[in-house]
Amino acid sequence: MKILKKISYNTPTILTFTIAAFIVTTFSHFTNGFLDKTFFSVYDASFLNPLTYVRLFGHVLGHASFEHFIGNFLIILLVGPMLEEKFGSKNLAYMILLTAGVTGIIYMLFFQDVALMGASGIAFMLILLSPFANVERGKIPLTLIVVVILYFGREIYSGMFDSDNIAQSAHLIGGICGAVFGYFLSNRANYRSAAK
Repeated sequence: MKILKKISYNTPTILTFTIAAFIVTTFSHFTNGFLDKTFFSVYDASFLNPLTYVRLFGHVLGHASFEHFIGNFLIILLVGPMLEEKFGSKNLAYMILLTAGVTGIIYMLFFQDVALMGASGIAFMLILLSPFANVERGKIPLTLIVVVILYFGREIYSGMFDSDNIAQSAHLIGGICGAVFGYFLSNRANYRSAAK
């Protein structure tokens, strides 16, 4: 029991996001994907359907399998806590929601033949946000340029030459969101205090 008292819910945004996605993935598994199709994937371009607005943000909670979930959340749990400490829980929650919404809208409008689900766009957002965690104000970190070349290069190559059911465009959208968030947050004077 003493060990349990020492465990800290140290990154509420990342941990809550992880737990929510795990619960959705688990229940969806037991409903043969019914929950994913109904609430946690983007595939319908009808803005008249009320569930469309749930799916726009909820798609980051749905995963096709536990392997898919683990692949995304290993990255999120490794990178996310450092970024939540740096940029604040509220800011990171807003970034996750905004990235989910932007990705969902783009997929609804331009990729209607594909159902989008999973948190890989969020993982890429965090990856491209991470070089800004220790950069001087007004500077563009060289590590960002290297990460962009490596990750975007791989995703563009995979999108052109692989047929693997992976949404490379969602990765690219998430990465662009992360770089934009990082640039603007690193240029704000008191972003840390504003996040509290």
